[in-house]
Amino acid sequence: MNLRNNALKTLKETSRTFYIPISRLPDSLQDAVASAYLCMRAIDEVEDNPDLNNFTKAKILRQMSLNLQAARENSGVEDFSAGLMPYSHCLPDVTLRLGQWALLAPDSIAPRIWDATAAMADRMAYWAENNWTIRTEANLDQYTFSVAGAVGLLLSDLWAWYDGTQTNRTYAIGFGRGLQSVNIVRNHREDLRRGVNFIPQGWHIEDVHQYARRNLKLADLYTKSLPPGPALDFCKIPLALAYGTLEVMALGKEKLSRSDVMALVQQVTR
Repeated sequence: MNLRNNALKTLKETSRTFYIPISRLPDSLQDAVASAYLCMRAIDEVEDNPDLNNFTKAKILRQMSLNLQAARENSGVEDFSAGLMPYSHCLPDVTLRLGQWALLAPDSIAPRIWDATAAMADRMAYWAENNWTIRTEANLDQYTFSVAGAVGLLLSDLWAWYDGTQTNRTYAIGFGRGLQSVNIVRNHREDLRRGVNFIPQGWHIEDVHQYARRNLKLADLYTKSLPPGPALDFCKIPLALAYGTLEVMALGKEKLSRSDVMALVQQVTR
């Protein structure tokens, strides 16, 4: 219970988008989804770390992947941090606590979460080594699958594990891509300041808006196909926030206000 409360506290500190839907899930599913989110947040913080060069980021990410691949039924928290101590001074708490998040997941689904996180860490290492170079729409599809479409697939596995809910996997990828492309639009200026541009050559920011909306249509289909239950309750919230974010950015605002977020959440959870 303490680990779950700890995880929820960290979630609240790191993501207002996902804290709300995760906190509403039934206990065992909550543990699984929180574990997945925080494991991926742990590696994401390495990818985004402004104090590390790309070579070092790739090295750390691959070490984290190897640690996850080596995990077994009796692994301890420290096993997930092997080889990371030389970098502990520049890694955030959520990254250094990867072992806690990995062991939060119920035993029967934990290896799937470790596998997904390990694969994503390897893909992030590739993108760090290539300085996130996006030249074509195919490159953008590759990147958005690497860090988000694959999360949609993992979520589908978690719904099936919990209560047998079946989903369309193509729509699941669109769900992840749609949310990620909204993040790309929202963080575009900040990314440029750190020397990264996720917009394909010849595209304008409006083209990324359209790319996001195309994928969010798949996310709509994904959500509408879900039966009443925790999976549907979960997915409705980030999808509504993604659409809301696109709308306020089209009006020239940077992001949703806290009151906007709460109003949207109330609207979709009535």
